[in-house]
Amino acid sequence: MSDVLRAPAETKYAEELDWLESIDDSPKPFSWRLSPKMVRLFILGSERADGLDREISQKWFGDRSFVERSIVTLASDRGLLLIGDPGTGKSWLAELLSAAISRNSTLVVQGTAGTTEDHIKYAWNVSMVIAKGQSRESMIPSPIMTAMETGAIGRFEELTRSTSDVQDALISILSEKYISVPELQGDGKETGDNIVFAKPGFSIIATANSRDRGVNDLSSALKRRFNFVRIPVVTNKKSEAEIVRFRTEELLRRHAIDLDVPPTLLDVLLQSFADLRASAAAAGSDDEKLESSLSTAEQIGVLEDAVLHSNFFGERTLTARALASSLVGSLARRDPEDLAIFNKYLHGVVEPRSKQEGGCWPEFLDGGRDTIATLS
Repeated sequence: MSDVLRAPAETKYAEELDWLESIDDSPKPFSWRLSPKMVRLFILGSERADGLDREISQKWFGDRSFVERSIVTLASDRGLLLIGDPGTGKSWLAELLSAAISRNSTLVVQGTAGTTEDHIKYAWNVSMVIAKGQSRESMIPSPIMTAMETGAIGRFEELTRSTSDVQDALISILSEKYISVPELQGDGKETGDNIVFAKPGFSIIATANSRDRGVNDLSSALKRRFNFVRIPVVTNKKSEAEIVRFRTEELLRRHAIDLDVPPTLLDVLLQSFADLRASAAAAGSDDEKLESSLSTAEQIGVLEDAVLHSNFFGERTLTARALASSLVGSLARRDPEDLAIFNKYLHGVVEPRSKQEGGCWPEFLDGGRDTIATLS
């Protein structure tokens, strides 16, 4: 699917999934395409001890126990709720799990204030209803209903951003494992034609932003129907470097860009985020913190911006100046608060470091100062 901007995981890694399925002789729950062991291997990558004839790439970087608990939950009768700060890879993990288990990660409902009960149950094709009346043929199933009918994994993004009515409707689906269609009752229709039952293998993976607490808190009844897996912010520099490098390589391939990312500049980016996180942790008020979440996803965005700018408008090589400009431009979302925080960081941390260590830091300092001067 080279003509698609972003292919789903089951398409992107189709050849790998086919190969894993062909050698998989372990027990599989329900209608799963891969066994739990193979699902874990697909997500976390292979090791020499696995004894495979080929290498399976690591696609999600995090603690093995989070992946294992997620897989075990999906093999049970309970839904899975991945909760954590923005940019911790919750949605990517949900996509990989759905791709490995069902070979379909596109059955997604996006939770917003405008999400209604119809988005998780069904709607009607008005023209068909007018012409032929309400029937199964004129019904438009939601992604969740489609997942139920096919025994697949349905996904619900940003669950806490949806209203209580939508959350209450989800309780019934998770508890009863069917959706009633009252419009099809009576009129001599066959018994059961007004109910859509979930097939074995159906489950729901929901994600929730831990910073959205208080927006639409989950009821205790809904919480009981989910197993919670909390995804922490990646703070290990080695793991974070692997994630950023993995995503950057994907970006370069997608854009067919032949541009090198020097390891020294990657270290500068990681250290800058570590400094800014430490500053945010020590801040006494929100005004002293950057509005950005400073997540790994933010780092990828900063590096992506710097790489593209260097490729299209620079000398086709990534520089410390371009990286600093991208950092300030991407993360300074409030004026003048965020610019003042960056200015303090450059003078208090980067300037002394550039004098002591040299390397890329002096150029990084100049690039940051110039960008702040431009934005001020």
